[in-house]
Amino acid sequence: MTDVFAFSVHAVDGAARTGAISTPRGEIRTPAFMPVGTAATVKAMYPGEVRALGADVVLANTYHLMLAPGAERVAEFGGLHAFMNWPHPILTDSGGFQVMSLAKLRKLDERGVVFQSHVDGSRHELTPERAMEIQRLLGSDIQMQFDECVRLPCTHAEADRAMRLSLRWAERSKAAFGVQPGRAIFGIVQGGVETGLRIESARSLVAIGFDGYAIGGLAVGEPQAEMLAMIEAIAPYLPAEKPRYLMGVGTPDDLLQSLSRGVDMFDCVMPTRAGRHGMVFTRRGRMNLRNARFAGDPRPIDPLSSAPAARDYSRAYWRHLVKSGEILAMMGLTAINLAYYQELMAGARKAIAEGGLADYVAEVRAGWNEGENTGA
Repeated sequence: MTDVFAFSVHAVDGAARTGAISTPRGEIRTPAFMPVGTAATVKAMYPGEVRALGADVVLANTYHLMLAPGAERVAEFGGLHAFMNWPHPILTDSGGFQVMSLAKLRKLDERGVVFQSHVDGSRHELTPERAMEIQRLLGSDIQMQFDECVRLPCTHAEADRAMRLSLRWAERSKAAFGVQPGRAIFGIVQGGVETGLRIESARSLVAIGFDGYAIGGLAVGEPQAEMLAMIEAIAPYLPAEKPRYLMGVGTPDDLLQSLSRGVDMFDCVMPTRAGRHGMVFTRRGRMNLRNARFAGDPRPIDPLSSAPAARDYSRAYWRHLVKSGEILAMMGLTAINLAYYQELMAGARKAIAEGGLADYVAEVRAGWNEGENTGA
């Protein structure tokens, strides 16, 4: 335990790194997958269960929490850690992506964004200063700059405009963050799928100076190859001694391919959302439990999983719960997916430390293919 925010790399294997982010609330082992707890909860899970499955850190969101229950209300309860009974590190997204993707009518200018809530149509404003104020009230350990995330595909001119606005907002975000001992602020690299813009964004953010650097605006529909090309282009311009966070990614294969290129942190709603809809991720590939072939399948989902839900109940039982709309299906399958994502990261950390990441990735992918081929 430390009273400062720090990052150390323990081993490298090619471009991949394994290490740890130290915070006053605990250590984050990297590469790390952060379960998404948008509204101060990882959906269908108790915080203690999320921790038991291997999570060192969770993510919460400025946009959702400012709408309900309100940042000031959370602060009255001692901040987000106390409010949701998660005493470990928390990262908060600044709300920029949600404003662009969820809000109703919105008006964007140099100052910030005025928008209508997607919940009740109420009018709100988010600026870099307000986004950082909300995150300070929430008390998160890692806070994100306020940025503009454009939809892809977009024109070069649109990507350029949004990237430069995000850089100006980055400067204001850092100034508003001020001095918060033990907490960190990350800058966000933008620029669409334009290599030149991405590199310029990265260089400019490093010149401003942040505690870590995120890659935003990807995994929004572009092919995986384009996402990976952007990571490869940006990585040489980001300080090796600072953590790198790929926002909103992704599938298990996205994670393996990205950490192989030097990414340290990930978050995505995919494992929790998929679990709530009957899809599980396993060592032998994806399994859609709505499929009729599981109706009489007595086997567990995965006898080697760290999640009891994957070991102690039949596929037939889980399919029955999914088809019946039972809440237990959402809970159990979410746990199975979060366990798998954490196991995937633990395996990658071990493989990097031992210099065997390429073999590990090949072994994992072979398992997925085997499962698909056998109808598992």
